[in-house]
Amino acid sequence: MAIAKKIKHMNLFSLKGKRALVTGGTHGLGMAMAEGLADAGAELVISSTTPEKLKKALEYYKGKGYKASGYIFDITEEEEAAKKVQEIYNNEGPIDILVNNAGIIKRELAIDMKVSDFRRVIDVDLVGAFIMSQLVARDMIERGGGKIINICSMMTELGRNSVTAYAAAKGGLKMLTQNLATEWAKYNIQVNGIGPGYFATSQTAPIRVDGHPFNDFIINRTPAARWGNPEDLAGTAVFLASKASDFINGQVVYVDGGILATIGKPINEK
Repeated sequence: MAIAKKIKHMNLFSLKGKRALVTGGTHGLGMAMAEGLADAGAELVISSTTPEKLKKALEYYKGKGYKASGYIFDITEEEEAAKKVQEIYNNEGPIDILVNNAGIIKRELAIDMKVSDFRRVIDVDLVGAFIMSQLVARDMIERGGGKIINICSMMTELGRNSVTAYAAAKGGLKMLTQNLATEWAKYNIQVNGIGPGYFATSQTAPIRVDGHPFNDFIINRTPAARWGNPEDLAGTAVFLASKASDFINGQVVYVDGGILATIGKPINEK
């Protein structure tokens, strides 16, 4: 009896028979989350704006034995995105899980930033997520449910020098998550977010060396005393994509090693 109950509970996390669309899932954290979903049984659909990156990503996924397909389009172009989503439905089937991962960042002091650059970051990181959520939700409503996961950030809660546009977009993404959850919960659609902390990726490699000021800052600022590994996000992605999270809605789960739990520690404290 206990064994049967354990198996039933484990099935809560199974994504077998589900299809997950991961925007920008060609590298880094998006790829790590896509791998987690695929390991749990999901079929992957990956979107990108860069053909070469998409080609390499699909080769990687298929080399791991995952079922994966890819589509090139800009999530900020509403008509183009609508055509591609319909193409995905026609070619692959319905989308059960949407991971709004695609995003950009522009590092520049607010006083110097061009308004056009500010708008572009908002467009990709916030408006693009709204466009994709709206497109996918229409079918989810008809089919009686689905999962939408918005990839937020530490900047959803905290300010930081030189990332004004990114922080504004990610803060807005938190409120978009809550409002879409409010509107769509009655259709059995769960809309939640993941807020990654500071992770070890190819982009952060140059500043993750011993003695680098930012590396030392992150190690000291994070209670776990380390950078996150990309695979640390996989479990949260699977949880929010699975039946295990059916009564969780409008939440942002911060995978940050404890940064948001603390004010930090004095410089000389060990």
